[in-house]
Formats: sequence, C-alpha cells, structure tokens
Amino acid sequence: MTASAAGGEGAMSYACGTATEPLLGHTIGADLDATAARFPHRHALVECWTGRRWTYRELCAEVDALSLGLLAAGVHKGERVGIWAPNCAEWVFVQYATAKIGAILTTVNPAYKAAETAHVLRLAEVGTLITAREYKGADFRAMVDEVRTELKEPVRLLVIGSPEWEDLLERGRAADPGRLAAAQRDCAADDPINIQFTSGTSGFPKGATLTHHGILNNAYFVGGLLGYTEADRLCLPVPLFHCFGMVLGTLACTARGATIVLPAPGFDAAATLDAIEAERCTSVYGVPTMFLALLADPALDRRALASLRTGIMAGAPCPPSLLELVASRLGATGITTSYGMTETSPTAVQTSFTDPLSRRVGTVGPPLPYVEVKVVDPVGDRIVPRGTAGEICVRGYLVMQGYWRQPDRTAEAVDGAGWMHTGDTGTMTTDGCLVISGRITDMVIRGGENIYPREIEDFLRTHPGVHDVAVVGVPDPRVGEELMAWVVRHPGTEPLTADAMRAYCEGRIAHYKIPRYVQLTDAFPMTASGKVRKAELRAAAAQLTQVPAGAAAPREEA
Repeated sequence: MTASAAGGEGAMSYACGTATEPLLGHTIGADLDATAARFPHRHALVECWTGRRWTYRELCAEVDALSLGLLAAGVHKGERVGIWAPNCAEWVFVQYATAKIGAILTTVNPAYKAAETAHVLRLAEVGTLITAREYKGADFRAMVDEVRTELKEPVRLLVIGSPEWEDLLERGRAADPGRLAAAQRDCAADDPINIQFTSGTSGFPKGATLTHHGILNNAYFVGGLLGYTEADRLCLPVPLFHCFGMVLGTLACTARGATIVLPAPGFDAAATLDAIEAERCTSVYGVPTMFLALLADPALDRRALASLRTGIMAGAPCPPSLLELVASRLGATGITTSYGMTETSPTAVQTSFTDPLSRRVGTVGPPLPYVEVKVVDPVGDRIVPRGTAGEICVRGYLVMQGYWRQPDRTAEAVDGAGWMHTGDTGTMTTDGCLVISGRITDMVIRGGENIYPREIEDFLRTHPGVHDVAVVGVPDPRVGEELMAWVVRHPGTEPLTADAMRAYCEGRIAHYKIPRYVQLTDAFPMTASGKVRKAELRAAAAQLTQVPAGAAAPREEA
C-alpha cells in the first residue's frame, strides 16, 4: 500500500508515503455509523473481565444514548470533556460520544495524582470530567475535590456507574435522535476533537491538539498495514488514554470493522494471554516491556495462541531479538514495528505485516500514505544523505494543530513549513525506511565521540544473562561523559559483574562504546506509555559514581 520516494546511493533522506486509497474526509462519528451499517451483527467490543460484549449495532446505540445524554446535560461543541479512568467499555463509549457531538475529549492518565490532574484540567479548561470510582486505590472524586479551588472554571463531575451516570444514559435513550443528527452535521473533519497530554519524561505534560481528520486517517492506514478486516480481533492491553490505545487500537478497529477486545483495566500479562486464547484474537499491541512480560508467562508453551498473526510493538525502542521472539514464541509472525509521537496522531512510519522479518526487525518502516519524513542536520536543519544520522522531521495531515493554549511551545516544535521536529534521531535507509537511534537528549559525547545509547542497548541484550538494559551518560571530568548500563538480568541466571559485561563487549563493539559502569536493577522507572525515564537514571547514575561538584550536570530530557 505504501511506497516511498526513490532512493539509492547518493539520495537524500526524504521520503513520502503514497497509496491508491484516498484520505478519508469524514468525521469519527460518521465513520462509526458507516461501519455499524456494514457490520451490524459483528462483535465490536468485548470487556473480558465482566463478560460484557456489544455488536456494532449495540455499540452505536450505547454511544448515541451517551451523546444525547451529554447534549441534554448542556455539553456543547468545543467543550473539553475529560476522561480519567482505566480501560473499560465506558471509556470507548465516551470516546465516540464526544466525537459525535463535537466535544473535545481530554484524556487524563489514571496514574496521575492531584497536582498533575489539576495541571491538565486547568490548562485544557475542562468543563466536564468523567471518572471511574477508583483505580488501584486512588479515589478520583476525592482528588478532584482536592483541586477544585485551583481550577479556572467549575468542573461538572460524572462518575461511571453512579446513579447520575445511569440517569444521563436514560435521558439520552429517551431524547429525540434528531438532536444528535443535527450535532453531527455541525461537526467537520478538521475540527479539534482530542487533547492528548504528552507523557513526557520531565516537567508537566503539554496538550497536543488533534483533529478528526488526523487521528481517523492515521488509524485507517495503520489498520491497512496490519491487514485488518471485519474478521480481525484485537487484544488491546495498552492504555486507552494514550494514542496507542485510542487511535491505533479502537479507531483502527472501528474504521475496518474489526473487534476491540479489552483484557483488563490495566496491563496484566496473564489476562492478556487469556484474552487472546478465549477470544481467538488475531492481533495484539504492546510496548516492549509488555511483550517481555507475555514471553515470561510460565505456561506460555501450553497456551493456544494459533489465532494470533499480527500486532504492533511500539511506544519505546524495540529490540530486534525481542521482535523475533514474539514472532516465534507467540506466533505473531506478522508483528510490525512503527514510530511516531502523540503530536503526529501518532504514527508516522510503520512496517507492514507482509514485510519480511528482516525489514521489521531492522527498521520501523517507511512513511504512511500521505506522510512526508525527512532527516536533517540538527544544527543547520539541512536534509542529510541517506544513511547519515540526524533529527527526524514529519509533515502531513497527521501533525497536531498545536499545543493547547501554548503557541510558544507549538512554534518550538512545528516550523513555518509545517514540519514537526521530533527531537528523535535516526537514519533513512536506501529504500526510504527509518532506523531510530534515540533522543537527541540521550546522545552521549565521550571524548569527542557521539554515542547513541540504543546501539549499545541492542548489543547488550544479546548477552544471555540480560533481560533488559538502559544505557545513559554520566558526567566525567576527563572525557566529558562516561557510559553506565543499567541491567535487569534474567531470573535464575548467573550474577552479572561489570568486568564480565565489559569482557563480553571487548572485540565486539568499539572500545569507546563499552560501558565503564554496570548497575543491576530490578526494574526501570517508566512513563505511563512504556518509555524509560532516562533523566531519573542519569541522576541516579551521577550519585552512584560520586561525580565531583564542579562536573557538568546530567542533561534534562524533553
């Protein structure tokens, strides 16, 4: 489906995805209605831990009832409606109901505490907040009450499953459907429909403002690269509050008529494998740490996973060896890799389930249809030759409208020509695929040599005792920075020592890339979307190595 600009020796690092299918020009609500009309009796949504399930006709009925209930409660087009809840069927209802009436869905990480939630509600000026009762011991209503005085505007609170929630749905079921039809006619594809707060690895998150057109088309073409049809069933353990879940997950399914299977409110490896078995899922998503957990299941070899054929591993750097294990041990021989960011709706490049494994292991694929990608010199902003490392930039329908109410931050990220500067580094292959190196802020400069930690991490994962690894730089008064490898070892393997790890590297990688320090750990600090918080590891590394007071401080990560 996707072709890139011609490459070859001497070509520059620019590629544009093409396709025979046009971009979709309608809204999310119209797309759901069209799918329900085509496949009214096929399963649309399954909530495994309760046994609840809905056909497309039934899903549309629930969404319409909630849409009309929100309209009756005074929610209007353009109002920000927050949702603060773990994965559940009601989360999906809210996603589509807000899209149908033109309200802007503002997603809130269920792991947020009061201060983070106050920041999101205040910045987005949320008028209505829909929450779960509680999750993992967190009382959402109590936290909202705690921060109400800090907000610019009063917030209407709706708790899923409460009498007020049920009353809202009943009012919607009794309302005139014509009111919803009028609201849908008032929606346009270019309207903002979602504020996604970037997970970030330091500082408060920013709100990327996304449109119907951006996220619906992104979902549609990603579904095409996975070969989705109405016969597919996606096991979706990734969080819905993130683009991975609510765009590549729910929207990719409803755009193609596939089934959304929610295995648990939060990620649980056993529940995910149970769902794949019981629902005969054909696809599964996850960040690398999730797939590692699936592969560690003690009963994995006795599980019936023959239905599984494809999926996406993304959200963090995907080790080639892990991708090969997922293909061989889980049976997802069509597992794909992709790359993007919240600000690009989210996927910019992706491999196809039909690509040879070598391409899916070695790259994150070419640009999606109608998406432009270039690699530039971070200093001069000039496109570099293919095979040369630089900053990845993305342009097209998928780029956000901007950071909500932050024009200065928007201008820092999106230039005057519409290019989103990602802050990620990589190279473009001769056939227009991307190979990701890491973050510009992750780069380590040791004795004048530029070192990209991901290259070292991929190598260290080949050690039989290494389960996972993260490499960071630590200040050094002699060479500027030294390398520290934080290592999670395989359970039951021999203890690892710094000397043994360095001996493993000798003669296999360049001497300046061999970590001076090796630190064992049980787990890494992670963002909610599965990225390692390297800023925390750098700070801890500096303390462990007792950096002199006058040495350079660890760099902050954007």
